[in-house]
Amino acid sequence: MSGTQTSGRGGTDLANGLDAVRSFLLAPTPQSWVDTAVERLPELLLDHANCELKAASTALGLIYRYPERSALVHRMSRLAREELRHFEQVRRILQDMCVPFERLSASRYAGTLREALRRGEPQRLADLLLVAALIEARSCERFAAIAPRLPDTLQTFYLSLLSSEARHFEEYLALARTECGLAGEELTARLGELQRLEAELIVSPDPQFRFHSGAPQKGFGPI
Repeated sequence: MSGTQTSGRGGTDLANGLDAVRSFLLAPTPQSWVDTAVERLPELLLDHANCELKAASTALGLIYRYPERSALVHRMSRLAREELRHFEQVRRILQDMCVPFERLSASRYAGTLREALRRGEPQRLADLLLVAALIEARSCERFAAIAPRLPDTLQTFYLSLLSSEARHFEEYLALARTECGLAGEELTARLGELQRLEAELIVSPDPQFRFHSGAPQKGFGPI
């Protein structure tokens, strides 16, 4: 498990969750991104904090948009609180490192996935949930990829996030199957389209460094 510890029942569950995540994603994170991230930890953490805040906003946005869907609202309410706790934790790490927090614009990754969302319902709900599943899965995969090369305290924190990100991925995917009313074949086909788009964003050269950026382009610019 990329150098992470998986002993015991909890470790077995985590290993299984990571296997599911890696099977779900069509391309692994390029090693060149991991190498760059290790060298640019303050920038990585700053964007990570922004990602946690955006994840909470995504959950709240689903509640506002679909308040009549009880199962969705219940799960998103809990998830939003969890993402906000993660945001607070990353903010504290930034403060300890004397890195001021600032809001960042959407990355190429997030912006391109958002542009792919369909407009009509229930297709838009399906896309929102499938894209959220992809983002959570990629986050989990990147936590596992980078954790073994981080300082001990930060490594422990990133490893602690693995199980929650894997669970979020599974929950978003399950909601896409139960809340949208789409035939299984249609949902599977659409998921395949989004998976291919996500993988292309991860492996193609990216001019900007972010938590979800693609392969470092020559002259990888500031965050």
